[in-house]
Amino acid sequence: MSTVQDGEKAYLQKDFVTARQIWEPIAENGDAEAEAWLGALYANGLGVEPDSARAFALYLRSAEHGNPLAANNVGAMYAKGDGIARDPSQAAAWFLRAAEGGDALAQFNYAVALTKGIGVEIDLTQAVDWYRRAAQSGHYPSQARLGYCYAKGLGVANDPIEAFVWLSLASRHGVGLAMAELEELVRAMSAEQKSAANQRLSGWIAASAPDDRLLKAAS
Repeated sequence: MSTVQDGEKAYLQKDFVTARQIWEPIAENGDAEAEAWLGALYANGLGVEPDSARAFALYLRSAEHGNPLAANNVGAMYAKGDGIARDPSQAAAWFLRAAEGGDALAQFNYAVALTKGIGVEIDLTQAVDWYRRAAQSGHYPSQARLGYCYAKGLGVANDPIEAFVWLSLASRHGVGLAMAELEELVRAMSAEQKSAANQRLSGWIAASAPDDRLLKAAS
């Protein structure tokens, strides 16, 4: 009997028709992962005609069965009015549900909603908390936003050292906001602050290094 993983193998080989044929009966039995994969096929027109409404329905089923990635996609489609009528409040609610499930992109999306008051009341303190959660898992745009908040004192006390750490991490991956803000921040920092900031950054990188070594050893 075929599995979701068999469908993934076909998908990676760009045999989208076979992938769909594998996933469809599995999804009919309520498998959240298969439902999400099918949603992706319909959303992107892979092996099928593009169908945003069908994609939304599949993502919604998957999300209701506990898939946080699908829940973020539901939120994104509500936010854009793609396959469903635009509804910022529903978008924010689904971003929150996915964020609580540990999806870093959803954590970022919900933080942005809180920052701008899209579908929810503006709450910069909560936004910073969600940016931090995503940033700590390595989401570069969240690292940039978190650093910016520390630099400007938005939703959190101004802290140039903490701002330096997060902006530096995001800058390493070419995030424009971080690169521009870091340059301005460094110009205003004292020698003592720069020294302390570099020490904290080195500590953060060192704490992450074991995972990097394991990945290199496995490759």
